[in-house]
Amino acid sequence: MTTVHTTQHALLKRRSSSLDLIKWVAMLTMVIDHLRLVWPEMSTLFIPGRLSFPLFCVAIAANVARSKSGELLTPANGRYLLSMLLFAVISEVPYRYISTLGSFNVLVTLVLGLVIAWGWQHRTLLSGAMALIATTIAYVLDDPLMYGFYGALVPAAVLLAIKKPGVLWLLPAALCLLSNTRSSIVIRAMDLEIYSLLALSTAFAAPLIGLWLLRQTFSFKVWPVGQWGYWFYPGHLAALQALRFLV
Repeated sequence: MTTVHTTQHALLKRRSSSLDLIKWVAMLTMVIDHLRLVWPEMSTLFIPGRLSFPLFCVAIAANVARSKSGELLTPANGRYLLSMLLFAVISEVPYRYISTLGSFNVLVTLVLGLVIAWGWQHRTLLSGAMALIATTIAYVLDDPLMYGFYGALVPAAVLLAIKKPGVLWLLPAALCLLSNTRSSIVIRAMDLEIYSLLALSTAFAAPLIGLWLLRQTFSFKVWPVGQWGYWFYPGHLAALQALRFLV
């Protein structure tokens, strides 16, 4: 078990093609999912779209796992949190124009998830207090929060699964399933509707796929997702809104 953990830690410390691949798949499936906002008749794209949020959570957890336990107050962590907060605010403008859900954009959930994951990773008084506050906010804002309270817990659950691989992989899978059960999709799934069953199955499998990819070593190069990736979310929302005006 020690050897497995050491190998995983070494993979996370260097630039990882597998992590960049996870980010690319997360962004691609997000765009595929959001095409429904332009063409509502393409409702089946909701199914592959269930991959996106869990894979972003895997990416966040992998980034948190890179940091040394106990070292919360670092320039890298400060830049990470400030970038996430800044683009959560920026993204709210195009998101409000294109979405009719009434929820916050997904970066709000991911910011809370990041802070909660820090609490588990660093286990200091400050990180614990920040995680408790973030958890409380997620609980209070469960309804307008995209993917709700359970969604905000996913990065921390993935972090736990990274550190202790095995049966704990089922924890983020279960949370991703729960975070997709706030609509009538569960009732339809209980009636054995194929569409709903596939959507929930995809949500459950998504973090497992991400965790598996994270442990792979690929010989091919993957174009790194750098700081420009923060602009991708509000940028693609604005592009889709422009496309919706044109069609």
